[in-house]
Amino acid sequence: MDSAMKERIEAAGFRETSVQEFLGLTSEENDLLETRLALSRLVKDLREKRKLTQTAVAGQVGSDQANISKAEASDSSVSLDWMVRAAFALGASRKQVGRAISG
Repeated sequence: MDSAMKERIEAAGFRETSVQEFLGLTSEENDLLETRLALSRLVKDLREKRKLTQTAVAGQVGSDQANISKAEASDSSVSLDWMVRAAFALGASRKQVGRAISG
């Protein structure tokens, strides 16, 4: 955002903030959220690079398409463990998973 836009926004009574501050998250909650988002992006990126459908990935993971969709959307009903398993099923290495979640 350029400085002129920022000035107009602040003049209107708004201010720039972080997701953590906006949602009132603790550091631990923010880290968990960032980890979940990173894993969901990794699963989606790996699937797209391999030109696979969500249904095809679900077959590899032993699940259904809805779980892949939820994982890619970072739905809280999908565990972090399951997202890591999906990443491994898509060929991710431990190093790739580590890089994804380390930011």
